[in-house]
Amino acid sequence: MATPRVLVVGIDGVRLDLLPLLDTPHLDGLANAGFLAPVHIDDGTPTMSGPCWTTIVTGVGVAKHGVWGNNFTGNRLGVFPDFTTRLATEHGLRTFAAGGWEPLFLARQGGPVFAAPSRLAYIAPREDSPQAWEECDRSVTAEAVRALSSGEDLDASFVYLGAVDETAHFLGCGPEYRRAIEAADRRLGQLLTALRERPDARAEEWTVIAVTDHGHRDEGGHGGRSPLERTAWIAASGPGLTPSTRPDSLRHADVAAHVYAALGIAPDPHWTLDGRPFPTLTPQTA
Repeated sequence: MATPRVLVVGIDGVRLDLLPLLDTPHLDGLANAGFLAPVHIDDGTPTMSGPCWTTIVTGVGVAKHGVWGNNFTGNRLGVFPDFTTRLATEHGLRTFAAGGWEPLFLARQGGPVFAAPSRLAYIAPREDSPQAWEECDRSVTAEAVRALSSGEDLDASFVYLGAVDETAHFLGCGPEYRRAIEAADRRLGQLLTALRERPDARAEEWTVIAVTDHGHRDEGGHGGRSPLERTAWIAASGPGLTPSTRPDSLRHADVAAHVYAALGIAPDPHWTLDGRPFPTLTPQTA
């Protein structure tokens, strides 16, 4: 039996309405093999990176995890940890998390979200600019490719790419923003290639999930209640996920729930997850 593995790629701030207009062959490949479905951020969740990413990786909403903005002070991540921490500390699995946004990876501002994965790679941008964030994402991707292609026994991984969001904040959602989305898609392709080139690739079954946290207004910016800001998306492929199982809409909390299901782990009732696994052709072992 093939060993189940999961890779989640978080691409910050990608508008769903622009994807059909762009050259994103790797996201398209995930969608064609599985699905790409919209996420409507619920009315009680601020359209900010902190709350949305925390919901994505913990499987619970803001009322439980307590992250209401990009300052994580007062969070309840000790009760509702991210999936890389829970899998490593409670199930003895090997997990990996990589990225450059400080609150996710460093113990500052009330964080980090990724408290105790088996392995963590934090690579900070040299400054807060679109160019520096592109360099950061290149370095994060290269580090993740090294980890994933090495054959290391990684059961679940999370890779964060932040340049798209930063480009929108500085330059709006014009040509530079669209090029940043296409660059992020190329980095997704590098990660997918790393999975195919693993020494034991034929003995592994990978679930790959790509997800964004929020959208942007045309001029750049988010945090409000407009449809452009409140619309996110999830793309996924893997065992049991085919175009015939494509859901009409999903919730951010479903990502962590599906990570556990894909690994054959039944959530303990005390986790009180708000998410559910994605619809599949055959039930996940749990």
